[in-house]
Amino acid sequence: MTTPQPDLSKVPMGGSLVPGGAAFRIWAPRAKAVWVSGDFNGWKQQDDCLLDRIGGGHWAGFFPALKESDQYLFYIDGNASTGYKRDPVARQLTFQPAFPNCNCVLRDPFRFPWHQNGFRPPAFNELIVYELHVGAFSQEAGHLHGKFLDLIKRIPYLSDLGVNAIELMPVQEYPSIFSLGYNGTDYYSPENDYGEADESQLQGYFNSVNQVLQQRGQAGYTGIDILRGPDNQLRALIDVCHVYEIAVVLDVVFNHAGGGFDANSMWFEDRMPDGNKNDSLYFTDHDWAGGQVFAYWNNDVQQFLINNTKFFIEEYRVDGFRFDEFSVMDRNGGWNAGQAISGTLRAMKPEAITIAEYWPVNDSVVRAAESGGAGFDATWHDGIRLSVRAAISGASSGASAFVDMDAIARAVENPGLNARWRGVQSVEDHDVVRRDKDPRIPRLADDSNPRSWYGRSRSRVATGLLLTAPGIPMLFMGQEFLEDKQWNDDPSSGNQLWWFGLENGDKQMADFLRFTRELIGVRRRQPGLRGEGCRVIHSSNQNRVLIFQRWAEGIGRDVVVAVSLSENTWFGYQVGFPGNGHWLEVFNSDVYENWVNPGVYGNGSGVEASAGPQHGLGASAFITIPANGIVVFARDSGD
Repeated sequence: MTTPQPDLSKVPMGGSLVPGGAAFRIWAPRAKAVWVSGDFNGWKQQDDCLLDRIGGGHWAGFFPALKESDQYLFYIDGNASTGYKRDPVARQLTFQPAFPNCNCVLRDPFRFPWHQNGFRPPAFNELIVYELHVGAFSQEAGHLHGKFLDLIKRIPYLSDLGVNAIELMPVQEYPSIFSLGYNGTDYYSPENDYGEADESQLQGYFNSVNQVLQQRGQAGYTGIDILRGPDNQLRALIDVCHVYEIAVVLDVVFNHAGGGFDANSMWFEDRMPDGNKNDSLYFTDHDWAGGQVFAYWNNDVQQFLINNTKFFIEEYRVDGFRFDEFSVMDRNGGWNAGQAISGTLRAMKPEAITIAEYWPVNDSVVRAAESGGAGFDATWHDGIRLSVRAAISGASSGASAFVDMDAIARAVENPGLNARWRGVQSVEDHDVVRRDKDPRIPRLADDSNPRSWYGRSRSRVATGLLLTAPGIPMLFMGQEFLEDKQWNDDPSSGNQLWWFGLENGDKQMADFLRFTRELIGVRRRQPGLRGEGCRVIHSSNQNRVLIFQRWAEGIGRDVVVAVSLSENTWFGYQVGFPGNGHWLEVFNSDVYENWVNPGVYGNGSGVEASAGPQHGLGASAFITIPANGIVVFARDSGD
């Protein structure tokens, strides 16, 4: 029986398995001819593997009997050269032959056995994000890179920490041995170095992944084939995260590509002469970060980027995206492309968050497209980061140094956005604390000894402010356990996370991890810390004190946060409170100094707001604020 040929005009881009074989489609408007070659036809270019022109610069064809794992490449006859090109939307690339001489692999993405546990990502204002780099976060001995499967082993740890979303730095194929991930060349293919192909290693990973699933009361995967290929290993990572109620946000780079294009890449895809970069099809002659800026004005290029996000939602079930340097896209004519991307994603999966990076911070990025905005849900924000880091640095100069608490107050109260939650706030991120950049918070707090009391206590203040201020808080890997080394994607640098110390009894790390975990717990229990309401009650540069109030509109559940970067404890500090009565001390950072701190300074079970008006409020209380400390009070509901 003859296999019916699909309608070529409706064939999706790239190589796709369809009933009876595989269909292929490629955009190569100035090519003279395009073939599909592979292991299925001996890598020949002949009439029976020639694609048809179908209009709009697209070529397509159907080939019966092709199957899962068959390898292929496009062969393009262009005006300048003739040769192989990888499929720009290939789902997987071969380990052998290795990049950049790799082949594309046909994959059926819908065979993966997802655990159907009804996971939905948290509401945007409830997100607590943990940013990490797959290759640097965790790795097995002898591996150059951490793997997707290594990360799965630490999902229970992240769940216990209390974060409910992880942001993966870019995981698409890049050309270099080590990379931050921002020089991608193959946008639909997971980085092979983050995958495991060694059969002797894969069995051990299979067992450990199933143990992680079973710890959560879920059935393990039924066969090792499920974990073959970096694409399925990434799916398994996302699947396990969802089992543990953790959302997955992908960092994608649409402001440029490359920084190491090879002859078989999408660079000059239809093989025009390479003297004019504007003839490179997908790109322009504008350079950024060592790569080329996309031609956003071209509908096919814009659709390529839109489809990339749709692809990761449809085939990987991701829960959102962080768009690297959307400001670069804007400066190069990409504002409308941003609107199209954010609008498509909102219609497709409204609970999937879209986060733009834009410097300087621009509130129009998070305004609706109908009002001229770019339509993103949230934007990276530097208000907390800049003010808190400046304050920590100032405090490190000694007790008499100037510390600008007013700057933190302004950042806490007014991020300059149409909603406070729309600012993704941090004090460390991958750009700030990588090698040769700025120090991590403990070393900023005490450069001579980041493990001193000064280093530890000021670090607690920095993380404490992040987790009690408005916005979506984002931790950077290792911040939760006092990591003081700048990070590096190259493990030979020695700048890797010190898991050994944490797992072998380093008490300072364990105490700081407890501090972070329990403060995250307070944020998740207190709706006021996730609400829009915020008011600075008191700020004093002289005293190095900041007091602010948080509440959830329509719910209340007010909290009062007291922060000090003074080297001395404040006793009997009169603070305005938004209401009379008993206010519970629900968190005190001083408890975590040599847990449980026998000499803790605090307020016991709480304070009575029974004194007269103060700081413009009708009630006040006399409180203790520990040196370099943060204390959180919540209304006593009487429960």
